Amino acid sequence: MTIHIGAKPGDIAETVLMPGDPYRAKWAAEKFLKNPTLVNEVRGMLGYTGEWNGHRVTIQGSGMGMPSLSIYANELIRDYGAKTLIRIGSCGAFQDNVKVRDVVIAMACSYVSSPSSTILRDLNYAPCADWELLRRAVDAAQSQDVTTHVGSIYSSDTFYDERADLTEQLIRHGVLAVEMEAAELYTLAARYGVRALAVLTVSDHVVTHEALPSDQRERSFGEMVEIALHAAFDT
Repeated sequence: MTIHIGAKPGDIAETVLMPGDPYRAKWAAEKFLKNPTLVNEVRGMLGYTGEWNGHRVTIQGSGMGMPSLSIYANELIRDYGAKTLIRIGSCGAFQDNVKVRDVVIAMACSYVSSPSSTILRDLNYAPCADWELLRRAVDAAQSQDVTTHVGSIYSSDTFYDERADLTEQLIRHGVLAVEMEAAELYTLAARYGVRALAVLTVSDHVVTHEALPSDQRERSFGEMVEIALHAAFDT
């Protein structure tokens, strides 16, 4: 048991999927895992452990933003022995060819600031995904005939962003999409020598303002979860 995770030793699997929304963790566990068991509900941040195709998997909510994810990722790795952490969440598309419902697999992340910035100080660190996880995720997406984009994303530390100039430059430099957690996850994975990946569903488009209707989110998010699970276990 840690400050933020009430699971007992052995409750957490080595492979952890991390949606931001705790209720999305509940939905994914009930839909994809066999015999899911609630292992954490401290502060309402739900976590479940069960089996997928014979493999133990934990699905643990991370909250919104890099500071929140940093808390859970640190404790999962340091105190519970997590070895593979895959963020499953939504993102906002930047590029014209990236459409709502598409899946973005983050090869690398840009950021203005993160909880790790104080450690890295003046270094412009470039956090990137684990290559094997990324390769397997791409293979899984192709086998499922899911429209997928692989490249760089932007992890923002604000949701209501008023930096139109920054958005313009991110688009100009080919950044695919924006979300709020992956850069810190990739940095922590590098620090601790574990594997990390972000598999994201495009829920809205920053430029066109198109958004995924709520009644269609579940089906689209399901494709993302399946890709993440196949990537984790190379099946």
